Amino acid sequence: MKKTILSLALTAIFGLSAIANPIDGEKKTVKTDKSTVTWKAYKVGGSHTGTINLKSGALEFDGEKLVGGEFVVDMTTINTTDLQGDYKNKLDGHLKSDDFFSTASNPTATLVFTNVEQNENNLYDVTGDLTIKGITKSIRFDVSIDGNKATASLKVDRIKYDIKYKSGIIGTAKDKLIHDNFDLVVDLQM
Repeated sequence: MKKTILSLALTAIFGLSAIANPIDGEKKTVKTDKSTVTWKAYKVGGSHTGTINLKSGALEFDGEKLVGGEFVVDMTTINTTDLQGDYKNKLDGHLKSDDFFSTASNPTATLVFTNVEQNENNLYDVTGDLTIKGITKSIRFDVSIDGNKATASLKVDRIKYDIKYKSGIIGTAKDKLIHDNFDLVVDLQM
């Protein structure tokens, strides 16, 4: 009888403990030195491309199913790749200025997954909180997983993050407009 009571007590204690502290999924740390974030911004009559470095990141899995993720981007590493020399240096500096990303006071941007829905085998519809310049907005995008690689494409509306320089909403001459949306393509290695 004592063994039965002791067994019931231990089952209750450890059973409640398991409910109170569910096992987290497996977090796979992203290899920042082998991962890339590429940006493309559009203007009337052209575009510019470049890169930004990941500072840290991880994807969370339940078995082989993606269930979460969080990333920190080093905004001070904004780099233009379609220009050279003075033009490149001027654009890099301007993107870091208060007209755009204010990297002196906002050196990082973050993305935290808030909802992940599996569409097909390794394709996911993700909703996340993207924070740029201290402003957090929800964003939706697709993620594809292939072994230890993941790819995502995001379209970001810069106006939501108070980046209004030469935007159409503030009366800029049409030939000087910079489109409000820019693209990010993220290739991750884990």
